[in-house]
Amino acid sequence: MWVRVLGSAAGGGFPQWNCACRNCAGVRAGTVAARTRTQSSVAVSADRRRWLLVNATPDVGPQLAMAAPAGDGRVRARPVTAVLLTDAELDHVAGLLTLREGGGLVVYATAWILWAAAPILDILSAYVPVGRRQLPVGVDTLLTGASGLSCRPIAAGSAKLPRYVRGLPADATAVIGYRFTDAVGAILAYVPCLPELTDDIAAELKGSDCVFLDGTCWTDDELAVVGLPAKSARSMGHAPVTGPAGTLERFAALPTRRRIYTHLNNTNPLLVEDSVQRKRVEGYGIEVAYDGMEFELP
Repeated sequence: MWVRVLGSAAGGGFPQWNCACRNCAGVRAGTVAARTRTQSSVAVSADRRRWLLVNATPDVGPQLAMAAPAGDGRVRARPVTAVLLTDAELDHVAGLLTLREGGGLVVYATAWILWAAAPILDILSAYVPVGRRQLPVGVDTLLTGASGLSCRPIAAGSAKLPRYVRGLPADATAVIGYRFTDAVGAILAYVPCLPELTDDIAAELKGSDCVFLDGTCWTDDELAVVGLPAKSARSMGHAPVTGPAGTLERFAALPTRRRIYTHLNNTNPLLVEDSVQRKRVEGYGIEVAYDGMEFELP
């Protein structure tokens, strides 16, 4: 199984266009040791020719151009065969409209996510054929045309819904992660939005060769500390890395070969490569995702 990180930042990317926090201002000025990042997405393939995207961000066009996936020899290649959605947030579905140039697409998600994303999928369907495939949580499903890749949705336990569908009851399948398995048994887990690393979720992640986990904020009050509107990480559906019920120690103890934080908010000190926080995480044997990161499992 091949894995490529297309984007590793939270919504807005890094630097965020309208933000002048220390991180964003510093990376623009070249005064902090940090990489620029686009909004979080990962591509998965069993053969390095046909790729599945997990989420389609507003940055998907530049992300795919930088990835330069191999085509099939035709003038207009179709290396992206499907998109799997972890939720229906705009940061993860808006890029579907850009993929209208691909000639057709299959979109996998839970029934609730497909329902919430229906307005965008309906627009996309006016341009190219769009297959909508419902995935039941907790069940392994063989993905069509993916050379033996299967996936199992993992309920993230989040009550956060996209703003454009607020007012509806919370749904246990509105925010999910994925556990991918290939034909030889390699396992990848991808959970970019997680309110708490519970026993049940840890059990789902156990035994994976690699786990990407929500690393949005270092602390729960991170936005308030840098002078931004006082939303907590938890109120946005993200467990902080540190603090009470933070994910760091539990993630470090998870029995898996490789652990990687992704979906980093622009305020997160983990973005700064020589920061105390980055060194602390690396001391636990945990990596920080970056755009263009690529590797093969197992």
